[in-house]
Amino acid sequence: MRTDMRQVADNTYLVHGSNTNWVIVTEGDAATLVDTGYPGDRQRLLDSLAEVGSSPEAVAAVLITHAHNDHLGSAEYLRRTYGTPVHLHEAEVPHARREFLHQVTVGQVLRNGWRPGVLPWVVHALRVGGTAHVPVTAPEAFPVTGALDLPGRPVPVHTPGHTKGHAVFHLPDIGVVISGDALVSGHRTSRIRGPQLLPDMFHHEHAQALASLATLERLDADILLPGHGPVHHGPVKLAAQRAREHAL
Repeated sequence: MRTDMRQVADNTYLVHGSNTNWVIVTEGDAATLVDTGYPGDRQRLLDSLAEVGSSPEAVAAVLITHAHNDHLGSAEYLRRTYGTPVHLHEAEVPHARREFLHQVTVGQVLRNGWRPGVLPWVVHALRVGGTAHVPVTAPEAFPVTGALDLPGRPVPVHTPGHTKGHAVFHLPDIGVVISGDALVSGHRTSRIRGPQLLPDMFHHEHAQALASLATLERLDADILLPGHGPVHHGPVKLAAQRAREHAL
């Protein structure tokens, strides 16, 4: 299965899985993997590593923007099978262990079922493991403040709202922000094109998600790699401002 992948900068790749994205950053024989798609995306994930000349054994760490199943799907598989450390913001660690679950509820989905795209999204999510139980047994908080000693030297930045411990990753050396679900460029349930927040029902605290756009505005980057939608080129500051305008 050939994956839908784009090289967006030196040694940096955005991979489109089934309605969600992940990012691979390589450096020599090592790689950083940011998010892992749905559980049902596992073969695509493994294929994408091979396509960039890497492998699961070469992944130095898995960085998770937030612990929803469409981003966490194969994290425990990689940790258990290859010993790959899985890192998240400290507030997201118990979420990854499934001590609690901050996720859109069945009731919220039903109340929004009339909206275009919602029901097809639900059907797809069920098929690829959106409701599967995939906790990470031993997730770890980021080991340092600031740049991580990993390929790409990613800098975690706390952007709560979508979940309590959501984080984006800034790659200042190449002007990239990996934004997870704090700022996306499209979604199957949205008719907006370009930078935006996800629909309200997906956020644990919508007001906080809106406030976190100010944090994104301060990041110096011209390439946005979102958790959903295509790569967005242009100042991330302007992308965050545009998302705020759509949300107000």
